[in-house]
Amino acid sequence: MKIQNAALTALAAAALATSANAEFQLDDRYTDADNDLVADIPEAASDQVDPNTLVFAYTPVEDPAVYADVFQGFLDHMEEVTGKNVRFFPVQSNSAQIEAMRAGRLHVAGFNTGSNPIAVACAGFRPFAMMAADDGSFGYEMEIITHPDSGIETVEDIRGRELTFTAETSNSGFKAPSAILKAEFDMEAGEDFETSFSGAHDNSVLGVANRDYLVAPVANSVKGRMLDRDVISEDQVEVVYQSQTFPTTGYGVAHNLKPELQEKIKEAFFSFDWEGTALAEEFGRNGEDQFIPITFEEDWAVIRTINEANDVSYTCE
Repeated sequence: MKIQNAALTALAAAALATSANAEFQLDDRYTDADNDLVADIPEAASDQVDPNTLVFAYTPVEDPAVYADVFQGFLDHMEEVTGKNVRFFPVQSNSAQIEAMRAGRLHVAGFNTGSNPIAVACAGFRPFAMMAADDGSFGYEMEIITHPDSGIETVEDIRGRELTFTAETSNSGFKAPSAILKAEFDMEAGEDFETSFSGAHDNSVLGVANRDYLVAPVANSVKGRMLDRDVISEDQVEVVYQSQTFPTTGYGVAHNLKPELQEKIKEAFFSFDWEGTALAEEFGRNGEDQFIPITFEEDWAVIRTINEANDVSYTCE
């Protein structure tokens, strides 16, 4: 049984109607003179960087080795447009990806929905693009999945059981379900159900399908790609909850790249021809076949509201 989430729909409306920006602040090392919630490009040329090799990383939601090949054609295109060498960096965790950009070792990246605000606040990430369908629609849903014969048919059946999250930085793997379970069902981790962590969405999907995990919240875009690649089959998992649509991975650059280079990188994203590419084959499974412009202020408003509901702070170390 699938349930659309009224509580998160209300949160989405609140994000647009009230002060979702009020609690969001950048780390002290960054400035935001135009109040668009992302780090400004440094004014002094001496604070801007122009590396010979651009390092790109995709969010570590699945096996990084798979995505090195998937993105290669796109990275070749970025090389042509920017005149730079471009290298794929296979990160193993969201925190490692954020730290790499904060330390200046990562220049272009796709950060997943949940880690996007942390990357913006703590690493100077400037998101500007998202994958979308031909009609401009985009996003994914959080699903709480279980396996057949688990005894879980509704969300209420999770009480007294163990729920497996992915990671605390994940929107659909932790933050959104935590907010939903509390707001909609009056259920909190440690009080109404036990918790564990799988580390990644594909781990959770496989764990449920193989009956190692009883029930888990995941991004259905990841589950969908695993179904299409026959990693799991439809009869191995059941959906007991489906949320509203959330923004998916946001792509962008480190704030301190030279302005001209940032514009060239944007050009590479929006001029890429998807037809017949590995990128289209992989992400076309989700109906995505282009990059579209986005803004962090508008498109991540609901995610910042979810974070606020979960008392998330953006303390950068």
